[in-house]
Amino acid sequence: MNKIKSSPSRRDFLRKAGAGTALAAMGGVLAPLVARAASHLPKVDPNDPTAKALEYTHESTQADKHCANCQLWQGGDKAWGGCAIFPGKEVSAKGWCKSWVLKSG
Repeated sequence: MNKIKSSPSRRDFLRKAGAGTALAAMGGVLAPLVARAASHLPKVDPNDPTAKALEYTHESTQADKHCANCQLWQGGDKAWGGCAIFPGKEVSAKGWCKSWVLKSG
């Protein structure tokens, strides 16, 4: 038998467009909440075994070497942010550790 595909009805189109709009709106609401949750990570404790081994400090003693200009820094221009060495924790943009590598570019 021949199956003839009918073109989608206006009702189907509006239903799908409405669902797409609702999903986009939810994404707009959820994105800031996820970003805010990510910004509330615990700060690295300088007494943490990894931090101690890397001599991490919240305040660098070298003006030109600090977390904010390190290749491993993931915090953008914030005062505290992520670091590839300390997943799930935040480090100070003014901090430093032995893993410091100048950010390229």
